[in-house]
Amino acid sequence: MLVRCLYASRAVELLAPHALEGILEKSRKNNPPRGITGLLCYSNGTFVQVLEGGRETVSTLLGILFTDNRHTSLQLLHFEEIAERHFGNWNMGKVNIDSVNSTALLKFSEKAELDPFSSTGRATLALLIELASKGSIANRS
Repeated sequence: MLVRCLYASRAVELLAPHALEGILEKSRKNNPPRGITGLLCYSNGTFVQVLEGGRETVSTLLGILFTDNRHTSLQLLHFEEIAERHFGNWNMGKVNIDSVNSTALLKFSEKAELDPFSSTGRATLALLIELASKGSIANRS
């Protein structure tokens, strides 16, 4: 059974670009054998990640992420059973939210910034789906 999980968290300290690339590289290596796909957004110390895959596998990974000391305040925004993946083309795609047109952000939130903590999980997921459909996801793997 396929599921989709969306969560947000805050970085313990601001990440340098090479540190974010290291997280993505590790995900791209570890996710294919697990059947996990998704994407990661990072902006101003905030992570938003969507994971898709088998229920047990995604749940196990989410448990690991809850104990990751690089971030805090992890909040589960959305979890659902799905018939098909929206992010199946990415072992772990990356959204550079700072290069996204502000009107796309305003469509789903009060301000032209990524703030999943003051938005609904459905709105944040809708933003990510729209960004994927418009080709805003980088580093396809």
